[in-house]
Amino acid sequence: MAKKQTAGRDALGDFAPKFAELNDDVLFGEVWSRQSKLSARDRSMITCASLMSQGLFPQLEAHMKMAKANGVTKDEMVEIITQLAFYAGWPKAWSAFGIAKKIFKS
Repeated sequence: MAKKQTAGRDALGDFAPKFAELNDDVLFGEVWSRQSKLSARDRSMITCASLMSQGLFPQLEAHMKMAKANGVTKDEMVEIITQLAFYAGWPKAWSAFGIAKKIFKS
């Protein structure tokens, strides 16, 4: 069973409680928990690809950490970023590689 997500409530619970609830209970509690549909690893790869493509680097960093915890390897993340460089843009790939180097060092 996956760990209960509390990031929404931790960051925004007092300020935007409904958004925090939707983040924690619906997005992570219901959608991410449907392991029979897509594994957490696959969801992480898809999410990282989407965030990189949009240039949403603060969120990408958090999701890359989650991707690593969900079993995505350094080599897989490098391949994802390299593939997306041609579709999302070279500068976005450079930015994503900076994040990946920090997270997948070792």
